[in-house]
Amino acid sequence: MRTTAAFLLLLTASLAIAQAPQQAPAKDDEPTESQIEIYRIVPGQQEAFLRDIAKWDEANRMAGVPPRQLYVHQDGASWDFLLIQPSHLTPEQSKAVHDAATKLGLPHGHAFFLEIRKYVLEHTDTSTEGPTTAADWLSKLKK
Repeated sequence: MRTTAAFLLLLTASLAIAQAPQQAPAKDDEPTESQIEIYRIVPGQQEAFLRDIAKWDEANRMAGVPPRQLYVHQDGASWDFLLIQPSHLTPEQSKAVHDAATKLGLPHGHAFFLEIRKYVLEHTDTSTEGPTTAADWLSKLKK
């Protein structure tokens, strides 16, 4: 049963990525790396969690970084929210987000860890590469 649930979560994430607005291609037209986060939230804390995510998205906006892509659970598995965002920021982008978050009074480091955990029952994340095709990915084996 646990294997089935994990498979369904990965399938859901894959479908979300496939339907997500495309990120700008990397300079060399290679697929980009994305971070997929799947959250199950403490009952009654969904709105508060989203309000905090919206604050971080505002920090991203202020720093010139796109907001996270948000998917809200509708039916099926037990997760509440799925977030997709770039896996890596440049040092300049990281500093700009940090500065914007500080300006907005958002917690950093260990304080962020404790703040976000008050909402989370369960959290998984994974890194992906894409969007791509099977043929394009297989072509990398020849390099």
